[in-house]
Amino acid sequence: MYGDTEVIRAHVGRLREQAADIRAEADRLVSRTESVLWPGRAAEALRGRIRDRAVALRATAERHDEAADLLDRHLSEVERRKEAIVAAERRADLLAQEGKLPAVTLPAPGRREWLEVEL
Repeated sequence: MYGDTEVIRAHVGRLREQAADIRAEADRLVSRTESVLWPGRAAEALRGRIRDRAVALRATAERHDEAADLLDRHLSEVERRKEAIVAAERRADLLAQEGKLPAVTLPAPGRREWLEVEL
């Protein structure tokens, strides 16, 4: 059987969780740096660099979300195709029970070749 949907779903969840963790870390870094009562140009330079790093971290989090969205779309397609395979198998079984199954070579159960079988 192709495409273990539970494994894919778990990957989607992990990507979303990582994105949230990365965003939270960016917020923590900025917050901690802003709360330091250190005056001067060096302090401002540090704060600026941390803000820049936080922007980069948030961009990374966004890429994690985008990857999760793409993987989620892939998951939907895998589920759709698996359902189509099951439907084709059921149709073949029904036709066989009725003695109306055409003379075709049928794929093994669960194989993607079921998507190409014309009944």
